[in-house]
Amino acid sequence: MTLSHLFDLSLLARRDVPALEWQGQTWTFGEIDARSNRLAHLFLHLGLAAGDRLCVYLANCPALIDIYLACVKTGIIFVPINILYREREIVHIVGDAEPRLIVTRAEMPALSAPLHTPEDLVLQAENMPAGRPPGPIDGDTPAALVYTSGTTGVSKGAILTHNNLAANAINLAVCWQITHQDRMLLGLPLFHVHALGNGLHTWLAAGYRMRLLERFEHRRAAAEFEQFQPTLFFGVPTVYVRLLDTPPAAAARMAARMRLFVSGSAPLPPQVLDDFRDLFGHTILERYGMTETLMNISNPYAGERRPGTVGFPLPGISMRIVNAQGTEVTTGEQGEIELRGPNVFAGYWRRPDATEAAFRNGWFRTGDVASRAADGYVTLHGRKSDLIISGGFNIYPREIEEFLLEQDGVAEAAVVGVPDSLRGEVPVAYLVTPDPLDEHRLEQACRASLASFKVPRAFIRVDALPRTALGKVQKHLLPPPGKS
Repeated sequence: MTLSHLFDLSLLARRDVPALEWQGQTWTFGEIDARSNRLAHLFLHLGLAAGDRLCVYLANCPALIDIYLACVKTGIIFVPINILYREREIVHIVGDAEPRLIVTRAEMPALSAPLHTPEDLVLQAENMPAGRPPGPIDGDTPAALVYTSGTTGVSKGAILTHNNLAANAINLAVCWQITHQDRMLLGLPLFHVHALGNGLHTWLAAGYRMRLLERFEHRRAAAEFEQFQPTLFFGVPTVYVRLLDTPPAAAARMAARMRLFVSGSAPLPPQVLDDFRDLFGHTILERYGMTETLMNISNPYAGERRPGTVGFPLPGISMRIVNAQGTEVTTGEQGEIELRGPNVFAGYWRRPDATEAAFRNGWFRTGDVASRAADGYVTLHGRKSDLIISGGFNIYPREIEEFLLEQDGVAEAAVVGVPDSLRGEVPVAYLVTPDPLDEHRLEQACRASLASFKVPRAFIRVDALPRTALGKVQKHLLPPPGKS
C-alpha cells in the first residue's frame, strides 16, 4: 500500500464530511481529493513524472496541501523549503534537489527552474480531470525530500518514503488514540515534518476536522481555541512557553474540549510542563523525533507522562543506547541513541558518504545522547555535537540549561563550549532575561548545585536566542564571548 491508499480512508470513505477550515472557508474530504487530482493531472501535463522533484516555498495555505497530495498521487517527490530561508539557503536546496518545478510567491531571480505561483497552478488546473491519475504502487517509493535544519552545517535532503510516512501516521493514530472525532488546530509550518508528517498525515489517515493557520500567533491563540474548540494541538516548547501568559479564565476556556497537547522538535523544560499543567489542567505529552526518522519515542497517552523524559520507543521501532565503540550501555548510563524500524528514512539525497556514515550495522545513528531508566523511560541529554569536554570531563549543556531555566528571571538559556588554553573547553551560558543579569547570584546557584567543572565561566545576556522555525536553538549563530 501507498499513502494514497491510507488517505482514501478519508478522501473516499469520508468524502462528504467537512475536512479543512481556512480563513472562513471549509472543504470536504471529497473536494480536497478532486482539487489535488486536478493538480496531479496538471503536473503530468506539464511534463513531470514519478521521481521528479517539485519544490514548494510557501507559508501554510490549502494550496500547499493540494500540491503535496498531487505529488503523493503521481510519485513526484515533494520538496518543502523552510519559508524563513533566504536566497543562499534556497539556492543550495534547489541546486541539490534539481526540481522540475518550483511553487512560490517569492521573486527568485537566481533560480533557473520554472516558477509558478499556487494561484497560477490552481487556475491552470481548473479544466483538468477530477478523477484519480495513475500513481505509485510501491510503498518504498520516495514521497518527500525534506532538508535538515542545518544547525551545524550544510543541510542534507532526507528521503522519506510512502512506507516511512504511513508507518508514522498509523503509530501516532493508534498510540495517541486519534480518531475522526478529533478536531485539530494546526499552526505549525507544513514545510517541517512535525506538521507535515504528524499533523497532515494523521488528519488524512484518521479523517478528523482540521483548522489550518498560516502561523501560530499567541495573541490570537485564545480566540482560535475558543472559536474552533479543538481536541488536538501539536506545538513546540516556545509555543507552550508563550501560552503560559494566558490568563487563568481564558486558559480554562481554551482547554475545555482539549484532549491532547503534544510537544516536540526541541526539548521541553520540565518546569514548563509543570506550569502548563497547573494553568491548563493538561499534562503535555512530550515525544522525540527527527527529520530522518519522523517519530521514534513517545511518552504514553495512558500512563505517566514523566517530566524531562520522552517515554518509550513506539511500536515496531527498535532502540539501543551505545557508547563510542557501539556497545550498549547499562541502565542509567549515557550514550548515543541508535534506531531501526519502518520509520527510518531511505538515506540522504545524492550523499552516499553521509548515508553510510549515518548507519552502523543497520542501525541509524541519531547523534542524540540519552539514558534509559530501569523502567524504560528515555531521557535526552543533548546532541553529541554539543558535548563539551573540559579538562577530560564530559559536559552535556542541556543539564546546565535546565538548571538555569529554574532560576528566577531566566526566560531562555543556551550553553556552549568555548576554547580554553588550560582545559580545552569551558562552558559559557547565554541567557535571555527581562532584567540585567546578576552574574554573581547565578554563579553561586550553579556552584551550589552543579559540579565545579559544569559551572559556566561566563553569563552573557542576549535579547533572543537564534532559533530555527521549529524552535531549535542555533548555537553556532551565538556571538562569541565579548561580542554580544
